[in-house]
Amino acid sequence: MADVAEIWAKSLPVIKQGVTGVGIWTALNTCKPLLVENGMFVLGLPHEDSELAGHLKLASTKRLIEQTIAPYFDGPMTLRVIEGTTLADWDLEKRRDAEKQRLNQQSMEKLRAELQARSSWDQIYDQLSRKYAAVSNKSLPQNRARFFEEGVELIAEARKGQTSFDDLGERNFARCLERLAQYAEIPSALVAREVLQRAGEI
Repeated sequence: MADVAEIWAKSLPVIKQGVTGVGIWTALNTCKPLLVENGMFVLGLPHEDSELAGHLKLASTKRLIEQTIAPYFDGPMTLRVIEGTTLADWDLEKRRDAEKQRLNQQSMEKLRAELQARSSWDQIYDQLSRKYAAVSNKSLPQNRARFFEEGVELIAEARKGQTSFDDLGERNFARCLERLAQYAEIPSALVAREVLQRAGEI
């Protein structure tokens, strides 16, 4: 396989035949082939000409470049355009990619945890509704007391297993406390105190 500079020199005239416009021609003439890595053909633009990258990243132009260089390789290639024309610039770009991936992974893990917490508290909320619906003679205080005891135990056990104590998690927890307080006709602060005591937090 020829090196990237040779491949680019052979491909460039073909690519130019398929594009029009001063901007794209300027970008093609300005960029520098850097290397091939992990199925990517990396082109670099000087820092002072980084605004030209948009011309190379246009879907039609990018596809044309990829199709033109593909025959020089064993399989399809993906074009990657970066700012900078040295291997050090490429190393910096890869570090940025890794950091973005790490942050995205953290964000996804946080979102999954939030959704899981929300789902768990939603289940508790629904269970409280079903338990209350099954109570006979709701006007009798002793029946409401039995329901209250079951509700406190249910919420306290869920609280013990809670892993996220951020604002969203606390709001979902409070939502269940308010529901139990409404059904049992007990002030929500007293319900919260009973649950927190059962959960070992106070």
